[in-house]
Amino acid sequence: MNHNTRVRLSAATFIAVCALSLTACNGGTTVTDKPKAKASTPAAKAGGQKPAVKKSATPDVAQVGDTIALKGMDDGSKLDVTVVKVVDPAKGADEFTTPASGKRFVGVQFRLVNTGSAAYSDSPSNGAQLADKDGQQFAATFGDISAGPSMAAEVKLKPGAKALGWIVFEVPKASKVSVVQFGMDSGFADQTGEWKLS
Repeated sequence: MNHNTRVRLSAATFIAVCALSLTACNGGTTVTDKPKAKASTPAAKAGGQKPAVKKSATPDVAQVGDTIALKGMDDGSKLDVTVVKVVDPAKGADEFTTPASGKRFVGVQFRLVNTGSAAYSDSPSNGAQLADKDGQQFAATFGDISAGPSMAAEVKLKPGAKALGWIVFEVPKASKVSVVQFGMDSGFADQTGEWKLS
């Protein structure tokens, strides 16, 4: 076996090992679009009795207003994530915040509630992604919109604490946005939530 053949075999072995490692790391990744059941409280009954809490019908696919329970990579790392509102197109907060030529801003307001036993510390916009009907995917961009305050660049939540803010995306004007996704641990967690927007 000559030197070139050994180098090729070594390179092929290295690539195969890397491919297997990547498959093993990403093999557990799931995208969930099943929202949590919502509890609705009916009006109080006559006689001062407390009404029973009824669960309303849960849609099959999460949409704007729905909450998805997500897990992070660490034990006790859990969030309830809600897509509260979507503004499309969104206007920049001032005259200096404008999308690039041929593009528009889309704002998605997220609410994060730490339902785990561990503290949450992350940059939520790193784990957010928007996709259009053609399958093009867009990462979050920096920029404030007039709809309200942006999600903080770094969010730290003790168990039970919550955060609310807008994450902004810049998409082509012709794109028809379809879904928004959110994952913990800057998107590297094994579980990603997905909400249908249209």
